[in-house]
Amino acid sequence: MGKESKLWFFEDVDLYEVFCPHKIGDMHEKHVFQTYNKESFVYFSDDPSDHVYLVKNGRIKIGTYSDDGKEIIKAILQPGEIFGELALAGEETRGDFAQAIDKDVEVCPLTLDDMETLMRRHQGLTLQMTKLIGFRLLKAERRIESLVFKDSRTRIIEYLCDLATERGEKVGFEILVKKFFTHQDIANLTATSRQTVTTVLNELRDKNLINFDRKRLLIRDLDQLKKEG
Repeated sequence: MGKESKLWFFEDVDLYEVFCPHKIGDMHEKHVFQTYNKESFVYFSDDPSDHVYLVKNGRIKIGTYSDDGKEIIKAILQPGEIFGELALAGEETRGDFAQAIDKDVEVCPLTLDDMETLMRRHQGLTLQMTKLIGFRLLKAERRIESLVFKDSRTRIIEYLCDLATERGEKVGFEILVKKFFTHQDIANLTATSRQTVTTVLNELRDKNLINFDRKRLLIRDLDQLKKEG
């Protein structure tokens, strides 16, 4: 795994397993999970930044809207990942939204006081949280550079390669990504159109570089796919 693949899984430490108050005796009783239906919002842009959240089950979409109302997805998070962490860096109101994209998404909410208590108890985790924020800022910078200097096709292919590196499982010489995203979600993540995403994916499938359906993506040759970008 490269550094980008350890955004939430630093040195084999699952942040949910470490930070969830439900796993700590004296915090267990007052802590409750929150469950969200598909398309329900955990928070909106401009809401107070007073909690940090860990994904327990399902997936969460982090995004914002452009001036013309177009949705821009910044990240799609899966179980074990953390979001809303900028509250720890002094953010007073949310600059984006967090929305459930599956049924019965379960998240673990942490007040800032609870988070600070847990970080004091677990030496080294403050550094890990700093790394998390830093890695996400690096990814944001990389994405901005991609939007400025690269065409739509290249952005889509680079996104598939990143997805394979961060989420993929080796299956022989191939890489399998479970819970593949919709074409519209990929379009929103890469600032392209759904039609362009569909065209590029079909082209790569015709070249036998990938295979996909609504639930998964199979990359047959990652090195060759990278050369297409």
